[in-house]
Amino acid sequence: MKKLIIFLAIGLLLSACQPVDFQEKPPVFNTGIDPNAWATVPAGEFLQGQFNKEMTIDHDYEMMVTPVTVAQYADYLNEALTAGTIKIVDDQVVGYYEGEPFQAGRHEEEFPAGDYLHIPLADEFLRLNYDGARFTAKDGWEDHPMTVVSWFGANAYCESYDWRLPTELEWEKAARGTDGRAFPWGNDTARNNANFYFSRDPFENMKTFGSRTTPVGFYNGKVYDGYQTLNSVSPYGLYDMAGNVWQWTGDDYDSQHYRYMRGGSKDVYELNLRVWARNNATPTFASPGVGFRCARDNKQE
Repeated sequence: MKKLIIFLAIGLLLSACQPVDFQEKPPVFNTGIDPNAWATVPAGEFLQGQFNKEMTIDHDYEMMVTPVTVAQYADYLNEALTAGTIKIVDDQVVGYYEGEPFQAGRHEEEFPAGDYLHIPLADEFLRLNYDGARFTAKDGWEDHPMTVVSWFGANAYCESYDWRLPTELEWEKAARGTDGRAFPWGNDTARNNANFYFSRDPFENMKTFGSRTTPVGFYNGKVYDGYQTLNSVSPYGLYDMAGNVWQWTGDDYDSQHYRYMRGGSKDVYELNLRVWARNNATPTFASPGVGFRCARDNKQE
């Protein structure tokens, strides 16, 4: 009898792990949060890191209120394709990068001027369609964060509009404000503060690793199909600064070929949502758990 129970348990586990068709349309909810909105973060002091080191940012800047969405990135790709700043090579979107100085070191890798991966078109988790002439968002994924995008692809998006990726310091201040809080919403976290592992939001039922993002701005205090979210906005009015997707930042450190990400994602536990948590990868890395948002120095109409 015990063997039968074990076999049944294994069978249920394996069946639960079977991938679903990623092309299926996800639940669609209107969060009411505008992905085209920006928030101002003022110059001044703030507490950085786990041990609250006093830091100062000497300039005002703005950050996107949400991560860049699939629909926004599709629009950019169409503009860039028409302008000739990107091209399709071997099932990849690639674009020119001006290169950077090479600092010899154990963790350094040279990135001379040339074309680099922006997005891999053949990736099963990519939420874009490409018909040979035009990019469109897959049905239902328009307002989800753009994922499966490399650092080069994120950087190119921001620079195309005369914006940039935020520095790690800018990102952290925008996420936590000046009172040293551990999470964008405070010092404690609940399951429905953000999209992380076992948050039990309506998208977790989709099962596959790449499918569990929530629409940007989802955790804003609204109820979606019986799921009550908490308003998890940062002190400066930014959403999704913890959970959903890791976010590329713009720093290029000496003797390090990788780039850093902030914010945690749908695939991590709540402790990894703390504002000082970091992740890193080579700038050609692309994953269904990684996205980005842009920053800019001055308000642009």
